[in-house]
Amino acid sequence: MTELKFEYKTSDWRLFIDSSKVSLKAVLLHNGNKYPSVPVAHATEIKEVEWPKRDALIPGQRNVLHTPLINPEDVLLPPLHIKLGLMKNFVKAMNKNGDGFCYLKKKFPNISDAKIKEGIFVGPQIRNLLADEEFEQKLNPIEKSAWTCFRNFVRNFLGSHRAENYEELVNNLLVAYKDMGCNMSLKIHFLHSHLDFFPQNLGAVSDEHGERFHQDISNMEKRYQGKWSPNMLADYYWTLKRDVPDAKYSRKS
Repeated sequence: MTELKFEYKTSDWRLFIDSSKVSLKAVLLHNGNKYPSVPVAHATEIKEVEWPKRDALIPGQRNVLHTPLINPEDVLLPPLHIKLGLMKNFVKAMNKNGDGFCYLKKKFPNISDAKIKEGIFVGPQIRNLLADEEFEQKLNPIEKSAWTCFRNFVRNFLGSHRAENYEELVNNLLVAYKDMGCNMSLKIHFLHSHLDFFPQNLGAVSDEHGERFHQDISNMEKRYQGKWSPNMLADYYWTLKRDVPDAKYSRKS
């Protein structure tokens, strides 16, 4: 923080842990996303594959060495991943021979058929579809009803604005997804059983900034072939230094 010249207050930052098949990363995200992501830990040799459910985190029991860093009640459910999960449920339940699904292949030719079939999209692609009226016209009545509920949910619950009738919007979404035949997932379970767990302003704690860090660091991990190296983090910090539009340099590129 000192080297980056960021003003650090513990209440202004939150810890984001990102895992993949290649590595495990921990990064600090600024509340409000004023500052860029700051990585604090990186590991490539994590071997755990099973994470049993814990009823209590008591030091000295069941491999728990220390007390939790944060209160479990302070854990934030990631809004972006909720949206990605709901999009995945929607696409997987679509009629694979219908006009709507065929339109997805036409609209995103660079995405493999396997990814489209599994409903794997990123945030910008979903925002593009939400604004695409032609896609909505290609859907059958049941799919169109579910898509309308999904769009209303994204715009009136997941962002900085929460509608007064957000509970009704969530219930409409769940009913429409059920009618469409979507399978129950962890994201849908959160909305069904833990709606009061979400903070009032989801836009302020959005994990989209963390997802950008995930995409940036993934490209660097490919260069380092999944091997841990302090040089990789140095390269990432260099991108933070370079990502300043108003910066002046002695030599032009």
